[in-house]
Amino acid sequence: MYEKTYPNKRFKLTLQFLQKHIDISESILDLGIKNPFSDIMITEGYAVENTKGEDLDENQSALKTSSAEVVTAFEIFEHLLSPYEILKSIKANKLVISVPLKLWFAPAYRSKTDMRDRHYHEFEDWQLDWLLEKTGWIIKDKQQWTNPVNKLGIRPILRRFIPRYYIVYAERA
Repeated sequence: MYEKTYPNKRFKLTLQFLQKHIDISESILDLGIKNPFSDIMITEGYAVENTKGEDLDENQSALKTSSAEVVTAFEIFEHLLSPYEILKSIKANKLVISVPLKLWFAPAYRSKTDMRDRHYHEFEDWQLDWLLEKTGWIIKDKQQWTNPVNKLGIRPILRRFIPRYYIVYAERA
């Protein structure tokens, strides 16, 4: 997925947010297969276990059996059909989740070659907040940031000013 590009700004801000709320002594279950950001968390001293690539819409056993104190979900919930079920299945008491925000000037993302690399949900910040609250989470902190690109055009200009990513730290109610 990151063969040609590496989201340095997003990874840097995500790490800063994680370090603000999660101590390295707390174990983490990171939803999704091992990825470059999992490696960054491990390099920074976190004990990270990833899910194994199972379809989390169909199989939440990793969430139900994990003894991790924290669950992280970085840019995965937009790919799931039922994030409600996943959020209800989490046993941990802390959650750090980030999603790309819906952009009025861009269509929902859909890879034509990878069935799993498609966005079923395009969240607005209030939608994710509501989903978390409805599933028993209390939002303690949140942040948004832009994703500028070095291209010419109306959309690249808009990307400099309109937030693209949303991250939330929540605790079980």
